[in-house]
Amino acid sequence: MPKRAALAHEHDWKRHALWQPDEGYYALATSDLGRVPVRLFLTARLLAEAESTLYRQIVHAARFPGVRLVAVTPDVHYGYGVPVGCVILTDRRTGAVAMGPVGFDIGCGMMSARSSVPAERATPDRKLAFNRAVTARVSLGAGGRSLRLGRLGEDDFQALIRGGAEHYVAKYGRAVDRSCAERHRIPVADDWEVPWGGRGRPERGLDQLGSLGGGNHFIELERCEETGTLFVQVHTGSRGFGHGLATNYFDLAKAERPAEITELDLGYFTPDSRHFAAYLSAVAAGGNFAIVNRLVIYEAVAEAFHEVFGAELELVYEISHNLVQAEEHPDYGPVWVHRKGATRAFPGGHPALAGTRWADEGHPVLIPGSNRDHSYILRALPGAVKSGYSVNHGAGRRLSRGDALRSFDQRKVDEQYRRDGVLVNLDGRVPLDESAQCYKSADEVVAAVVAAGLARVEHRLWPLCSIKGTEEGGHGAKARALRAKERAQKRERRAARRREDES
Repeated sequence: MPKRAALAHEHDWKRHALWQPDEGYYALATSDLGRVPVRLFLTARLLAEAESTLYRQIVHAARFPGVRLVAVTPDVHYGYGVPVGCVILTDRRTGAVAMGPVGFDIGCGMMSARSSVPAERATPDRKLAFNRAVTARVSLGAGGRSLRLGRLGEDDFQALIRGGAEHYVAKYGRAVDRSCAERHRIPVADDWEVPWGGRGRPERGLDQLGSLGGGNHFIELERCEETGTLFVQVHTGSRGFGHGLATNYFDLAKAERPAEITELDLGYFTPDSRHFAAYLSAVAAGGNFAIVNRLVIYEAVAEAFHEVFGAELELVYEISHNLVQAEEHPDYGPVWVHRKGATRAFPGGHPALAGTRWADEGHPVLIPGSNRDHSYILRALPGAVKSGYSVNHGAGRRLSRGDALRSFDQRKVDEQYRRDGVLVNLDGRVPLDESAQCYKSADEVVAAVVAAGLARVEHRLWPLCSIKGTEEGGHGAKARALRAKERAQKRERRAARRREDES
């Protein structure tokens, strides 16, 4: 494996992060970053606790062709090529569409719904009944399959990934007020073809619409602190279809520029690439799959909620992250906005909201915490222009999955959740790699957003019961890939520490 080029400020980069008191962020300027403005929307504590290896990934983010701005969100942590929790703006006329900043779970996102049911009605028996009713309708885990739509034929599947929620509602009926959503579909070019087969195997998605998946995806019943009523949130994405598309296009990018793209995670396409338009259509198709996936799951969850509580759910908002989108920025003009582990935050008066119900106040922004911490619903403010109209998409990991499994005691973690009244799945056994200790404080992360004037808090939600897909036994290709990734991260951290010791 080729030796990585040394960076001038890999050891002391945090000293170069200068607080901007009137703006609410740290400006990071080093010779490694060139003239690209880099803004760190962190508290002093979050900056101090940030992994030292993040710097190399921030430099990666700033070095794609045509980068105009890099914004690092307060949930930032080590990711694929670039940090999870970053926003990258590239020039739309000549700049790159980068793949690491979109990632493998194309269009992953959140859906939030409210009810008029008092939270006191969520007794222990009803929480268990809710989890049971949901899991009877929604398949969990990486290998989960659709329980509502089954395996789709290729024609039906093509119609859904091109037509998104518009096609789904037209074919299966209207069950959700989709005016409370970021979008219904992302346009896919008519001549784009799904790259069936290949290493990525996007055909995995044919029977996965309406399944949750594993990892950090969840379905959660929550108490709203402001209203005292029950809310429900869903976090999921494009499943094997999006992962398969990303895998295939990562390979194409590396094959096209082998001398420049030496690491798979740093793949990109520029407008002169023959794969440029095709990749944008792949992102759109993956995004449409994710939108429909959340819609199908929401319908199942709403049925379960009605069965247990005898009341209806009302959609608050549905929104994607892990996308690259064409947008206009008042300071940088027409840009590609990459949101890796970050979510859109358009305030009132933003041109893209004209004619929508959010035109005056801005749209809701959904920020999940861990399953034993607050989640938030925010409202974007005009100050979001500083971060490319984006904020974090969650609390952000502070501990790797492998370290969590090695460090935590299952019995003690389960007991803590029982004491706090949070039921996880049906048996109360908390996936250790998704337990609260693995994540940063949602309160501190959101405080950084509020202090910078990016958004204001509208609702705080406390988890009552949570549904997570688990990977039983830690076997299979996904678990092996996870362990390999963590080993590589540890090697890089050790190398960074050695360089610090030698300097």
